Amino acid sequence: MQSYPQYFLDRLYLRLRTPHATRQVAALPYKVIEGRVAFLLVTSRRSGRWIFPKGSPIEGLQPWEAAAQEALEEAGVEGEMETRPLGTYRTIKKGGIRRLVVEVDLYPMRVTTQHAEWPEKGSRHRHWVLLPEAKRLLNDPVVADLTVKLSRRLLRAGLQPVK
Repeated sequence: MQSYPQYFLDRLYLRLRTPHATRQVAALPYKVIEGRVAFLLVTSRRSGRWIFPKGSPIEGLQPWEAAAQEALEEAGVEGEMETRPLGTYRTIKKGGIRRLVVEVDLYPMRVTTQHAEWPEKGSRHRHWVLLPEAKRLLNDPVVADLTVKLSRRLLRAGLQPVK
């Protein structure tokens, strides 16, 4: 757990626009079940916090394809990817004393397949949650807000459950 002053320094650092921000992509896996949107969270390997699968862009793949690859590796799911990000959030990647600002494009993924085995099963947990629990478990308020945004959009559109 980081110190109180470091937490506030990190929050300030995230608000500053830096030309050196690293880009990553993330999938926001979801299903509509009985008219309610459920989201799939995974634990981060380093801290064990609940997050959405994310990683660096992959050469030769479109950003949403790389996000889909991260979802398969980290959460063991496949599905229909949106090709436009729902939004972007900033986070800090910590490596020893070095802190790096990362801008993450978040792509919705309607899950159609969930595998019992996946590459990172031994180092991550996955957990399906409804919106109130997702908002409680996600540390980043911007990511929680993007989750709310997707939920509202899906419910307004009357999206039907995956068969």
